[in-house]
Amino acid sequence: MTNSNSATKISTVVAKPKLSLVQIFTMSFGFLGIQFGFALQNGNTSRILRSYGADVDQLPMFWIVAPLVGMIVQPLIGHYSDKTWNKIGRRKPYFLTGAILSSLALLFLPNSGALSSIVPALWVGAGMVMIMDASFNVAMEPFRALVADNLPNSQRTVGFSIQTFLIGLGAVVGSALPELLGKNGFSMETVKDGVADNIKYAFYIGAAVFMIAILITVFFSKEYSPQEYEQFHGKNNEPDRPVLSEIFKDFAKMPKTMKQLGLVQFFSWFALFSMWVFTTDAVATHVYGLTGDYSKSIAYNEAGNKVSSAFGVYNLVAMVYALFLPIIAKFIGRKATHASSLLAGGLGLISIYFIKDPNMVTFSMVGIGLAWASILSMPYVILAGSIPAGKLGIYMGIFNFFITMPQIVNGILGGWIVKHLYGNQPIYAIVLAGVFMLCAAVSCLFVQDANNTQAQSV
Repeated sequence: MTNSNSATKISTVVAKPKLSLVQIFTMSFGFLGIQFGFALQNGNTSRILRSYGADVDQLPMFWIVAPLVGMIVQPLIGHYSDKTWNKIGRRKPYFLTGAILSSLALLFLPNSGALSSIVPALWVGAGMVMIMDASFNVAMEPFRALVADNLPNSQRTVGFSIQTFLIGLGAVVGSALPELLGKNGFSMETVKDGVADNIKYAFYIGAAVFMIAILITVFFSKEYSPQEYEQFHGKNNEPDRPVLSEIFKDFAKMPKTMKQLGLVQFFSWFALFSMWVFTTDAVATHVYGLTGDYSKSIAYNEAGNKVSSAFGVYNLVAMVYALFLPIIAKFIGRKATHASSLLAGGLGLISIYFIKDPNMVTFSMVGIGLAWASILSMPYVILAGSIPAGKLGIYMGIFNFFITMPQIVNGILGGWIVKHLYGNQPIYAIVLAGVFMLCAAVSCLFVQDANNTQAQSV
């Protein structure tokens, strides 16, 4: 495009109007349901798979299918959501579809044992994890693009922070639910089909919350029409190409900021994957002192409940901290905000190694909560300003590569490392996760954030 054409394009672009906090809140409300489901998955999937017969070193390979599918699905969803305009909206059809599939997976995962006479429960459960995670991502990434679609740059930090607040709220309740149900009459004893009642009913409630939250966003938020979108973003004059051709072309042309953030995301999500996969067994063995075949014991379920509740704490911290991110970013900048948050997360993960009292796990989650709030918002705030008009969906999908790839690498290597290098002591996987989070903090300092100004951060 020539300079004169660029000038013409810029002159015709109209600034997007600011939205009220209520509008931003309604637009993002579906995230509460998404993270309610994520919390149940992250806090309980490993122990469900263990109850179906998985060994601890096999867990990463069962988790790996989900990010692998997500890596393929996300760019496609991003591409098609950029091109979709129908009666429901532009992004809404995708996160509504994702919500329906996710809710079904939440219902079926704890009941995988019912099909054990036909297919081993472990394989059914692994399949449900794959469908669940892929569906969560189908629902989540169009939400990221929706915020970038609707908000001016000056409100993006606030928008992503409100998303993170709602994510934290959903995750706090979702994480605490299994233990809460266990303390209120639901059995915590592993039954014949492999899953205790407190976990089953937590997943049933999660499916309902997921759908209700998504429907609130679908019915009570708006998307700009194609004409309005062009007015606010400018016209995308690039010709339509075959899907894969366009994805590869956009991947090759990704902004420099995205490449730099990719390294930060690699370290961050490698660490998170280890935390979600191994924390239950790390706490069960290193803190509770369980040995032998403990995966079906009540003590193991108690350790699992403790970890799930502790995950609720890091989400509670994230929920509150998210409200302060715009203020902190205003004073020290977005890069420094993200780097300092990741530093806290790394120290929190490493501290688990030194814990002997199960109740102390809660305190380790404070630092992790600071990192989690920032991971869910600051990279997207930094990224959004560097993406060309009309490409928000596909680049948000491509950016998902930097979330799924480290999980895939960890899934391939993590179990082997735990078995052969760590002697089946998963606590060392948690320590390595902390080290990787510290590496993410350092690499964040080298990210180019050309759109950052103090005025834009609030």
